[in-house]
Amino acid sequence: MNPPYLLVLYYSHQGATQQMAKQIARGAEQAGITARLRTVPRVSAECEAIAPSIPEQGAPYCTLEDLRDCAGLALGSPTRFGNMASAMKYFLDSTSSLWLSGALIGKPAGVFTSTSSLHGGQESTLLSMMLPLLHHGMLISGLPYSAQELLTTTSGGTPYGASHLAGANSQRTLDADEIALCQAQGRRLGELALILSRSRS
Repeated sequence: MNPPYLLVLYYSHQGATQQMAKQIARGAEQAGITARLRTVPRVSAECEAIAPSIPEQGAPYCTLEDLRDCAGLALGSPTRFGNMASAMKYFLDSTSSLWLSGALIGKPAGVFTSTSSLHGGQESTLLSMMLPLLHHGMLISGLPYSAQELLTTTSGGTPYGASHLAGANSQRTLDADEIALCQAQGRRLGELALILSRSRS
């Protein structure tokens, strides 16, 4: 049997959500679990347009097998009008076979997001990403206030999941509080994934 891994699945158009994904993966590995970074292709308005099977840079595209076999999931997307990006929604809409088989039932999951403005829909975006995970029977893990940065941050960070203030031009890098919260979420998910995967084996 292959060792358990935390799937860190994200969509990132300008790179901010990708920065977060890498810090969440780092936190998961601090918990002693392998992190597998995966992304999804953009959705094109041109019906005949297709993305290359392997992206030119960044993480490989996620397969249903990556999702099926994970011990836990961290799901990330920038906000689009208070909701997840269409590319992530499109991928999640393709997971009916996993829902029918119950492949994700009982596995831990958490969500993360980035926005251009401080009050740009972070919490509603995080909640929107939880909905399909609940339908899959996943166990939603938030970010508890034992992560002290939640009490002091002036940028990103919510109890629903890590978040990042990317700025109007999406060029603002993660600050120390945002990095700490991403890593805390990764550690928490990693620890839960290890505990729950042992209970299933």
